[in-house]
Amino acid sequence: MKLFVVGAGEMGRWLARTLAPALDGVAFADVDPAAAEAATAAVAAPGDDDTTPDGPAADDSDDPVAAGGSPDARTVPLDTDETFDCVALAVPIPAVPDAVEAHAANAATGALVDVSGAMTDPLAAMAEHAEAEYASFHPLFAPPRAPGRVAYVPGEVGAVVEAVRDALRGAGNDVFETTAGEHDGAMATVQTGAHTAVLAYALAAADVREEFHTPVSEPLAELARTVTEGDPGVYADIREAFGGAEAVAEAARELAEADRGEFADQFERARERAGAERRGGRGGNEPPDGRRGADPTGESGDGPRGDR
Repeated sequence: MKLFVVGAGEMGRWLARTLAPALDGVAFADVDPAAAEAATAAVAAPGDDDTTPDGPAADDSDDPVAAGGSPDARTVPLDTDETFDCVALAVPIPAVPDAVEAHAANAATGALVDVSGAMTDPLAAMAEHAEAEYASFHPLFAPPRAPGRVAYVPGEVGAVVEAVRDALRGAGNDVFETTAGEHDGAMATVQTGAHTAVLAYALAAADVREEFHTPVSEPLAELARTVTEGDPGVYADIREAFGGAEAVAEAARELAEADRGEFADQFERARERAGAERRGGRGGNEPPDGRRGADPTGESGDGPRGDR
């Protein structure tokens, strides 16, 4: 299979490497020709020149896909009229509809796919412009954390789309089928909402010694590091595409302004939403009306114990 990757960033490179066992060759194009050249060099010889315009890319020396062999790689102009078996769009979310229209002819007898992260608008554009097969794939992880789950919405499916799907699965990814509406609705929670909550924690958190971290705060701090490793432009695209930030902000405002009874009600709602079972209480000295025990330090066992 001859692959044409439009967008030579981290995701485009990852896709080329992941599909490598099914490829006869790969061509890169990008609005930044230097990025396309760097991706070509990196995919042709992983580890030798694996850099991005923003610095070193993730180390893939232990990646079984990368270690298994490299496809022949080259750079082509963004406006090439060459045709390929598969054209993969790895461009920012807002650019996908225009990229579909611009590159549909490059997949005239093959497949047009995207890995942008949104599905409704890309699939609508592909339904209008694709000349043969098309589908949308969304890896639900950053490339350094592959393999993982990949959402998949079929459009017009044939041998090429099936080969892409099978190669993703062959690399250890869990490819699951969904719809564009279900996917994009879920992203408001699992992407925008989650990112907003994590970034808000990072911005509000004081600088404390590591020894003070709890089983709740420590993973939150680690999640904040994970999120902020990324490109803010990518996260901004996600927020604008799916919404969901305001719901998190409103919930935080309600919690911050709640009195004790309202807080308890919201806590119960959160427990129900999370599907959690209540742990044992604070001990036999817990007053029936929920008032604090005599020792607010928690040292006697009657006071609050936090999230230990």
